[in-house]
Amino acid sequence: MANFARTDRIAQQIQREIAELVRLQINDPRVRLVTITGVEVAGDYSHAKIFFTRLDGMQQEAQQGLESASGFLRKHLAKSIKLRVMPQLHFVYDASVERGSHLSQLIDQAVASDREHAAEVPDLPV
Repeated sequence: MANFARTDRIAQQIQREIAELVRLQINDPRVRLVTITGVEVAGDYSHAKIFFTRLDGMQQEAQQGLESASGFLRKHLAKSIKLRVMPQLHFVYDASVERGSHLSQLIDQAVASDREHAAEVPDLPV
């Protein structure tokens, strides 16, 4: 069980470090509006999935920018995180934020529709 806790701690540290590097060190315009939302590290530390989001809809472009910077990111991670094996970085677009925003819009539309319908029928409470 301790092994899972260690991979979680390493994943959190990788997430913090990569978010900081993306924000301060990478000058690629494709990566400017990227937010790192999570990291999953394999049990043998050989691979790490880096989940990211970009709210302007240019996720393909952002993924290409992140992949081209992966060597730079790994090099800087190796300096700050002491691991025998530095994981290969794989970038995966996280659509959950986008889905959440879309669901929120649908709920707002349904509530507005219900209010309009309730206003048309005078006996229903608003």
